[in-house]
Amino acid sequence: MKTTTLVILLLVSTLSIAQPVSIFNGKDLSGWRVHGTERWYVEKGELVCESGPDKQYGYLSTEGEYKNFELTLEFFQESNGNSGVFFHSQVEGTKVSGWQAEVAPLGHHSGGIYESYGRGWLIQPDPSKEAALKVGEWNTMKVYVNENTVVTWLNGTEMIRLTDAKIGSIPGRIALQIHDGGGVRVRWRNLAIKSI
Repeated sequence: MKTTTLVILLLVSTLSIAQPVSIFNGKDLSGWRVHGTERWYVEKGELVCESGPDKQYGYLSTEGEYKNFELTLEFFQESNGNSGVFFHSQVEGTKVSGWQAEVAPLGHHSGGIYESYGRGWLIQPDPSKEAALKVGEWNTMKVYVNENTVVTWLNGTEMIRLTDAKIGSIPGRIALQIHDGGGVRVRWRNLAIKSI
């Protein structure tokens, strides 16, 4: 009887552990919404963003909202890769308010957290960690958000760890950003999210 109960409990606990779920199907933009005139499209199974004719900020957001999660993705900065991964985002037209895990060229704080339309930079990685970014290669980023805690990793290096009550107060969309100014082109792949 005790052995049977133990096996059942182990099965239940195993099933209750959340597994990562892909949020990009590699074929089209199903499940996502484009905000702005910048270009978002799928090429060779990868998600591509590049500057459009207006050279303004652009966003691609999930249709669903998330609160506590672990997001993993890969990015390749082809040209002026100034971009970002927003979370707990609220979208009004082309205005996206929320928090951004920075994706930027070397020396520009990739993995740091910036609050859009709010307090600005909340935390930047220690300069010694900037070398975690692989220039001209695919990079893996992980963003962990659980209530008030945010942790980011870049290629296995922990970039920042932050506690912030405002971040933990609301859910929101995941959104990829393309920076203004023109000349930006970034590729994305293997986007997956695991609920916590």
